[in-house]
Amino acid sequence: MSDTASYARTPRTVPTRYRDRAVWEKEAVNAVLDAGYLCHLGFVRDGAPVVLPTIYARVGERLYVHGSTGSRPMRGAADDQGMAVCVTVTLVDGLVLAKSAFNHSVNYRSVVAHGTAYQVTDAEELTVALDALVDQAVPGRSADVRPANARERAATAVVRLDLDEVSAKVRAAGAGDEEEDLDLPYWAGVVPVTQVFGAPEPAPHTTVPLPAYLRG
Repeated sequence: MSDTASYARTPRTVPTRYRDRAVWEKEAVNAVLDAGYLCHLGFVRDGAPVVLPTIYARVGERLYVHGSTGSRPMRGAADDQGMAVCVTVTLVDGLVLAKSAFNHSVNYRSVVAHGTAYQVTDAEELTVALDALVDQAVPGRSADVRPANARERAATAVVRLDLDEVSAKVRAAGAGDEEEDLDLPYWAGVVPVTQVFGAPEPAPHTTVPLPAYLRG
């Protein structure tokens, strides 16, 4: 894989622990980002750290994060200089149970992105971002709803983070027991964790059939 298909390694994207789990290839990073839709947006406001859960969407080399025009991060990102942020996405794949409490772990895939976020003000880009935010969780949904009107768009803010300083980290292994613990009479192994969607429950005022993108 060529260098152009990987993110540059920086002091902020090279972990100090378990470096063997770090990944900088864009394909691997995008696979994690595309599999989720909930992120945590971290920033500093009034000298104190703040971390907020919110939804996101990836469009090419950009990450769009949703918020309200009255929220603190959106106001900060509206400045010309933007706002320094850290965005994290984590997917849990399994609970790793070892024979010692210390060696318990979690199988996961995660992405950490650093950079300067800017509020999206261009009308065309905002439309692309809003559609992507809807489709990130339910692909195809944005084409099957009423678009936001002027009042709704005025109340909604989206910030853009270019994906430049990014890395992924992955653990996909079994229990790492110590040699002297192998014969202890305790169960060890992995409990897989998967996300399961239930059957769609129509609203009382819904009369149309279930759309194809929600079947199965």
